Amino acid sequence: MTHARMNWALLPLLVAALTAWAAPAAAQNDDYSNPNMTPTNDLPNPYSVVARNPGMPLPDSREWGSTAGVDAAKGHDDIWAIDRCGSNTCVGSHVDPILHYDADGNLIGQMGADLFAFPHGIHVDQEGNVWVTDPLPPDGRGDGGNVGQQVTKLSPDGEILLQLGTLKVTGNGPNEFSSPSDVVVGRNGDIFVADGHAEGTNERVMKFDRNGRFIMEWGRPGNGACGTGEFSSLHALDIDSQGRLFIGDRDNNRIQIYDQDGNYLDCWYQFSRPSGIYIDADDNMFVTDSESRDGPDNGLDLSHPGWERGIRIGSARDGSVRYFIPDPDPQGGSSHSEGVAAIMGGAVVYGAEVGPRDFVRYNEN
Repeated sequence: MTHARMNWALLPLLVAALTAWAAPAAAQNDDYSNPNMTPTNDLPNPYSVVARNPGMPLPDSREWGSTAGVDAAKGHDDIWAIDRCGSNTCVGSHVDPILHYDADGNLIGQMGADLFAFPHGIHVDQEGNVWVTDPLPPDGRGDGGNVGQQVTKLSPDGEILLQLGTLKVTGNGPNEFSSPSDVVVGRNGDIFVADGHAEGTNERVMKFDRNGRFIMEWGRPGNGACGTGEFSSLHALDIDSQGRLFIGDRDNNRIQIYDQDGNYLDCWYQFSRPSGIYIDADDNMFVTDSESRDGPDNGLDLSHPGWERGIRIGSARDGSVRYFIPDPDPQGGSSHSEGVAAIMGGAVVYGAEVGPRDFVRYNEN
């Protein structure tokens, strides 16, 4: 029997052709670390809005306030969200700001009354515990009452299990925060806190062990090159399947990637100006840009010329961006979805909207 012989010289061309055929329609730019890269705006949007104005249901006929945080434990399809008590602060309110929904969007639980001043970031760990960051309210929205400047770990039933930070103390010590914006827990129980919500804050990542003992910190304010340890509005955190820590360096329009010992790994600009980051169990990556626009708005320096705000969806493994859910009002308000999460393998995406004060559900078409 005669066998055809393989022309091995053609193998690289064959592999390249098959790879190009199999690759999804995505914004591909190998130089993701270039701050002047082409904006990733012109991408397909396979999602439609299911709930907006009003968004997801609230207890007792309440109306939504600002909703900066939303999360789901990896591999789970229930969702947890923050409502700032019908306003943009919980100071003086006695309603539950932490809300729990099943996969179909039904409200199944609530908790957290009188525990928070300005609940901002939320994380659900693999044991189902709920972590909430609580900086003091900005811009004269009250002094926080008897709460603020802490990160709180709650059981799914609302029992306080652990608190980090010194109550109502703003500082830069190992058990002090200046403005804790987000929190995430690693597989071994180590806790990472983004301490740097706004200008003039610490702009550092703090690491604690599972019992709340301080281990280390890294970062300082600035807009230097990636890898110099400088952050500006350190706004979001998540961890991928490799254990890499993705840090939303919002005002520098980038995501910086570190290992869990504070060693710099990479820097990505293709997800735009990150307010929220969610990475699911399969390393699908959802990043919401709540602030980009072509010029200043109401005196705020939110310009990011050429980039449109909305939710970008891609891969934490290779950095590709596949889809884009655009903001329906790209120049209006001061902020769109600041928090983002997804369930059912990305078939359902949630956006926690600050300016419009809504909690929005998107379903894949």
